Amino acid sequence: MRVGLGADAHALVEGVPLVLGGVELDSPRGLAGHSDGDVIAHALIDAVLGAAGMGDIGSLFPSGEAEWEGASSLDLLARAYAQVREAGFALANADCVLVGEGPRIAPVREAMQARLAEAMGVEAERVTVRATTTDRLGFTGRGEGLAALAVALLE
Repeated sequence: MRVGLGADAHALVEGVPLVLGGVELDSPRGLAGHSDGDVIAHALIDAVLGAAGMGDIGSLFPSGEAEWEGASSLDLLARAYAQVREAGFALANADCVLVGEGPRIAPVREAMQARLAEAMGVEAERVTVRATTTDRLGFTGRGEGLAALAVALLE
């Protein structure tokens, strides 16, 4: 058994779709990023790569490469997890936490879990997505951006 921790944060900007956990939410602001900026998927990628001892999202998908510009983070997750599987590991479970004052994700939580799990080819019950606030403290509390943490347990 091996455990990995992932973290990611991006600024919220006008005119960009907001994608979280592979689900596009109705919002005037989205996350700035080289790919679609999905902080939940990015944190999960780092968690599975870290657990497998395979580096991080930046080493696999460098932000300076045009190939990954605007990429779907679910596609990046699928590619990263395929490499983890090739190395002989399988996901026991993953837990992801969105950090920010909004949006409220309860209505789309199950869809997020399903999309993340589907990208990795695992059962949806192996992936959980939750959210918390920072009681208006810091950049997430001021609504300047969102952050996410994820932990993954590999067998």
